Amino acid sequence: MSMIKSPEEQLKLLQKGAVEIIREEELLRKLRTGRPLLVKTGFDPTAPDLHLGHTVLLQKMKQFQDLGHSVVFLIGDFTGLIGDPTGRNITRKPMSRDEILQNAETYKKQVFKILDPEKTIIDFNSRWLSALTSEEFIRLCAKYTVARVLERDDFTKRLKAGLPISIHEILYPLAQGYDSVALRADVELGGTDQKFNLLVGRDLQREYGQEPQVILTTPLLEGLDGVDKMSKSLGNYVGINEPAREIYGKILSITDELMFKYYELLTDLTLDDIRELKRDIADGRKHPKRVKQDLALVLAGRYCGAEAARQAEEEFERIFAQKGAPDEMIRLRWGCEEKPVPIIDLLAKLSIAKSKAEARRLIEAGGVTIDGVRVTDPLGRLDISSPRDMQIKVGKRGFNLVELFK
Repeated sequence: MSMIKSPEEQLKLLQKGAVEIIREEELLRKLRTGRPLLVKTGFDPTAPDLHLGHTVLLQKMKQFQDLGHSVVFLIGDFTGLIGDPTGRNITRKPMSRDEILQNAETYKKQVFKILDPEKTIIDFNSRWLSALTSEEFIRLCAKYTVARVLERDDFTKRLKAGLPISIHEILYPLAQGYDSVALRADVELGGTDQKFNLLVGRDLQREYGQEPQVILTTPLLEGLDGVDKMSKSLGNYVGINEPAREIYGKILSITDELMFKYYELLTDLTLDDIRELKRDIADGRKHPKRVKQDLALVLAGRYCGAEAARQAEEEFERIFAQKGAPDEMIRLRWGCEEKPVPIIDLLAKLSIAKSKAEARRLIEAGGVTIDGVRVTDPLGRLDISSPRDMQIKVGKRGFNLVELFK
C-alpha cells in the first residue's frame, strides 16, 4: 500500500532531488493507472563497496518502494564485463567474472541498509544478455546506428582528441538498453551522466513494441573535496560500510555549502525544511557546526545504528574538539607505507607545506605537532604502516586530519 495515494502527490515527492524526468506527463499517466510500476536501476559491480554517491539513487528507489511500486536492483554482471564508457577518456580495463561476482555479493548485502529486503527484487542482467544467441545480438545491434551512439559526449570528445574507442564500448548502451526491454521497465533511474544510456532504453523499447520507460535522473554527488564526483578511486568518498566514526568524521570535513546538498540528496528533509535550516543559520539561531553534526549523526546512524553514531560524536568531541581543533578542519587521505617516511616529505606531498624547505623551516621553528606531540627533528621519520586517523597541526590554525588507509 502506498503511503501517498494521489498520483499528483506521488509525482511531487518524486520530483525532490530529481534533475530531470522524461517525461513528467508520461509518469503521471502511468501513476494514474493505479498499478504498481516496475522501477529499474542498474549498478555495475566495478568496486567492492557502495558509497554515499550510490545512495542518491538508492533513496529514490526507496521512495518508489514506499509508494507501493516494484523496485528492481539490477546488478550488471554482464555489462560490467564491458565496462561503462561514461565519462571515460580511455577504454576501461576489463574485469574478470570472479571479481564482478565477488563485488556483486557485497552489493547485495549493503543495499538493504536502505531498501526493504521484503520488497526488493535483485536481478542480474547476465540472465538475459548471456542467453542471447549471436543472431539475436546482431538483430539487437541492427536497431541502432553508429552515428547515434557516437553522439555521446564521451565518444565525441575522444574522437576529436584522436583517442581510440573500442567496438565493445559502443555495445554498452545497447546492452543496458536491452535490460529495460527484458524487464519491461516502466521507469529507469540513473545519474545525469547516464542520460544517454537511459534514452537508448526508451528507444529500444519502442523498437520491441513496448511502451517506453520514463527516465528520472538524479544529480551526481560531489565527494568530500566538493569538486569531483564521489569516487573510491579519487579517495573523496564516504563508504556506507565504513565504521560510524569514519562516516561521522568525514561528513564534518565537508564545506557548509556542500552540507546542504547532502541534506537534500541524502536525507528525508523536505526542501522547506532545508530552507528553514539555512534561515536559522543566517539569523544566528543555529551554528553551522551543529547543523553539520546533525547531518553526520543522521548518516552515521542510518548505516551503523543510532548508538554507534552517538558514540562516534562523543569520540570526536573527546579526541578532536578538546584538543583545540577548529570547526573547519582540512581532511586528507594518504596510503599506508611499509617504511617510515621523512616527515618533511609527507608534509610537502600532502601540501600541508608548500615545499620540503618550508616543512623544514616550520619544524625548526617548533610549529609542527603530530597527534599532539611537537616535532623537533627536521630529519625525523614517521611510521605510517597502519590505518588510523592522524592529526597534523601547523602553526596556530593549520589543523589537518589525515586518514591513513590501506
